[in-house]
Amino acid sequence: MVGVERDPGGAQVRVESAPAMMGCPSCGVIAASHGRRTVRLVDIPCFGAPTVVWWRKRTWECVEPSCPVGVFTEQDERVAKPRAMLTTRACRWVVEQVRREHASIAGLARQLATTWRTVWTSIAPILARAAADEARFAGVTTLGVDEHLWHHVDTRKRGPKELTGMVDLTRDKDGRVHARLLDLVPGRSGTVYKTWLDQRGKTFKANVEVATLDPFRGYKNAIDDKLADATAVLDAFHVVALAGHAVDEVRRRMQQETLGHRGRSGDPLYGIRNVLRCAAERLTDKQQARLAAAIAADERHDAVHVAWQCAQKVRAAYAHPDTSKGRELAEQVVDGFPSCPIPEIARLGRTLKQWKDAFLAYFDTGRASNGGTESINGLIELHRRIARGFRNRENYRLRMLLIGGGLTVPPPQV
Repeated sequence: MVGVERDPGGAQVRVESAPAMMGCPSCGVIAASHGRRTVRLVDIPCFGAPTVVWWRKRTWECVEPSCPVGVFTEQDERVAKPRAMLTTRACRWVVEQVRREHASIAGLARQLATTWRTVWTSIAPILARAAADEARFAGVTTLGVDEHLWHHVDTRKRGPKELTGMVDLTRDKDGRVHARLLDLVPGRSGTVYKTWLDQRGKTFKANVEVATLDPFRGYKNAIDDKLADATAVLDAFHVVALAGHAVDEVRRRMQQETLGHRGRSGDPLYGIRNVLRCAAERLTDKQQARLAAAIAADERHDAVHVAWQCAQKVRAAYAHPDTSKGRELAEQVVDGFPSCPIPEIARLGRTLKQWKDAFLAYFDTGRASNGGTESINGLIELHRRIARGFRNRENYRLRMLLIGGGLTVPPPQV
């Protein structure tokens, strides 16, 4: 360091390397000094103010007449990459701020007193190299899949609205799941999932033992075709949600049949719409009394009560502390619901019967679920809001792989 200045705009730091002999990178002949070249680099903020590093690079001239190099400039990637606008330290700082602190690129650009484009073009190659490393797919034994919308604008420029996300849900030695986003690919279909699995290779597919998914037949077909040795597990949250939706449908139908209109304040069934979504063991005495009064208001309301009890049986199967007992309850659901006289519950039973193997696999795989995938989707939604949306899908993919834990960015060399 040869000088430091502080002005209203921030800190100005001037640095240069120590004098030393330099050999030509081509022929190895000791080069002669050819003066200096000052390069401006953006560094991390210092004392809350932007910092600029002025690197007085040494230039050299090869004295060998036959050497094609001529004049060259010193490089040190510990300080910055060739032709970089940010220091290596600043790039690392930006990556960690995005990953750990959920910062926006625009906000970091303001702190660095530079532009969004300068910040992103500095870290995008780092993220792209990490994303291209196939080693990050090693060790995956539990694989989750889900879809989400990455934009809501109907335009061809951005491509399909739906993306399919693959998440590593492998448990650690303590049995805990640390969800890790593996990839985001355009489209929502079994073909998209199959193509991605084929790209990973035979070793990756052979290592996957459990594959969790939401009740979407396209993903199930892809698992059956490409992960034949893996156990497909239907996500518990979505099964319980299907049961709750069936109860809502019964309540709305009974509302129309008994009163001839949609639910209004003061209607018995409308007053217990939130109570019907609760687990039976969590109801207070007051809520139980409201439920009993609403059911007793009309004998036709018994259908709502039966539907609610069926949904509670689905909940009880998942909540049972003994997985073997829980499986017995789940088998009773699959065997009994399709013949239920309530059409909505019978339809739920037929759906679960079609997914019987994946439904019951929950109790044979240590309660495997797609919950980690949903948590990654929550992070993705958060960063999409922070960024005020994305126009470029590859930028979106790299940003989400970074915050989803799918990228390993090596620390800078010291």
